[in-house]
Amino acid sequence: MKTKKQIVDNWLPRYTGTALDEFGEYILMTNFGNYVRMFAEMHDVEVKGIGKAMQTATADGITIVNFGMGSPNAATIMDLLSAISPKACLFLGKCGGLRSDKNKIGDLILPIAAVRGEGTSDDYFPPEVPALPAFALEKAISTTIRDMGEDYWTGTVYTTNRRVWEHDQEFKDYLRAIRCLAIDMETATLFTTAFYNKIPVGALLLVSDMPMTPEGVKTSKSDISVTEQFVKKHLKIGIDSLKQLINNGKTVRHLRF
Repeated sequence: MKTKKQIVDNWLPRYTGTALDEFGEYILMTNFGNYVRMFAEMHDVEVKGIGKAMQTATADGITIVNFGMGSPNAATIMDLLSAISPKACLFLGKCGGLRSDKNKIGDLILPIAAVRGEGTSDDYFPPEVPALPAFALEKAISTTIRDMGEDYWTGTVYTTNRRVWEHDQEFKDYLRAIRCLAIDMETATLFTTAFYNKIPVGALLLVSDMPMTPEGVKTSKSDISVTEQFVKKHLKIGIDSLKQLINNGKTVRHLRF
């Protein structure tokens, strides 16, 4: 029987078209190909893995990976990244804002925890284990955002495996009752599987829609608008946050695994 290490050592390059020794020690994770393309253009580097399940680009010790959408893909990338044991991973995701009295499209959310509503993380830990980020990494992100003259919300994100739920009033009532700030499909899975794999991880989410109201549900037109207005800033904050850790030489491990 092959060991987990033998499997991930083979599968990470197979999924990404990137050799293990070509990965940076710091990882940006995203669900979107345009983040990888923008990163590559900013640093004048090649996008690898075209035609494969995941694409990457690497510059200045940082590798960005587009792992796809949903909690199973989120778990897969964290398992695969255990092949290189990165010093820190930062998820740049989009989310739906659940509190119209607090957030709006284009806002940044720095999650301090996530609710494990997706099911995938149950294969790694029992339900009572919380989904938490590496707080030293979240602190670096916070500092970067403030240094850029921007602001953010912090709170809990609900992670679901349902992509189409905006019509379900009972589910929306449940989301209101638990008072989460946002909803997505990856954050809780990433936090849980990173803890399982002993990898420090954080997240910075961009509010791309306000799905609790009919007019706030994401459309092709609104998605294009979000990309044009906010994605470059989102990416730059992620890059600068990891560079802050690299330049300061700080560790982001907040627990003894």
